Amino acid sequence: MKKLLAVSGGIDSVVMLHLFRNDKDAVVLHFDHGIRQSSTEDCAFVKMLAEKYGLPFASKRAELGENCSEETARAARYEFFKSQISSPDDKIYTAHHQNDLLESVVINLLRGTGWRGLAPLRDANLCRPLLDWSKADIYRYATEHKLRFRLDQSNNEDKYLRNRVRQKLLDCAPEEKARMIELAKCQREIADEFDGLLEGLFSEDSRYSKAMFDGLDDDLALELLRHALKTHQGLTRPQLRRALEAIRTFESGKRFSLSKDKFLVIGRYYFSIEDNRGKLA
Repeated sequence: MKKLLAVSGGIDSVVMLHLFRNDKDAVVLHFDHGIRQSSTEDCAFVKMLAEKYGLPFASKRAELGENCSEETARAARYEFFKSQISSPDDKIYTAHHQNDLLESVVINLLRGTGWRGLAPLRDANLCRPLLDWSKADIYRYATEHKLRFRLDQSNNEDKYLRNRVRQKLLDCAPEEKARMIELAKCQREIADEFDGLLEGLFSEDSRYSKAMFDGLDDDLALELLRHALKTHQGLTRPQLRRALEAIRTFESGKRFSLSKDKFLVIGRYYFSIEDNRGKLA
């Protein structure tokens, strides 16, 4: 089993790397978005750290340009991380912490989230060892161990929503942040409980009964559909709503696109997930 450490060179990921510096299963990954001129220096810095700790290192550079959106950058980054997985037991490790959790909750609220948006950062395929750490904890650890790290100037640019939210959260009182963190934890527990109840409800053959979605409240039907399509993580709530409508209204033989190469194929009594070759996904 490999622990694929996503290391940007910033303080958060440098602290995470230091925690796993003696782990024989750790592999250091770095993705250079090609957004900033100094990004090649970040890559060289992370490579130096990997060599210092005697850990394997892999990197990739893209040319996304300075006008690249947060979503595009994230998608490209995780595509590279996932490409390094060679075993079902391999896990990607990221350095998300409490402040990232708060920012994600606020961003989801601004975007009109459903209840799961209050329980972000729950991808079962990712490990987040610093999620209970505050930013102050991270700075304290870095100072104690005299860790060097890189500064990303793009973290101060107002064009990114997350940066604007981060600045606003600086004005929040500690007790307000604590209440938000507690809310997120409660929502995560509810989501875990709910997913546990649904586990085993569907078979593993990617073929599902349409009758299960008839007569249900839309919100409950969406939760069932989300669980049925859990192998296709990343579908937004609007996408799930359109998929639910297709299941309920499309004629037999029609297809609904889930992604560029995955489809829902609607039958008379069932729907299935297939790829471009007609095979069950």
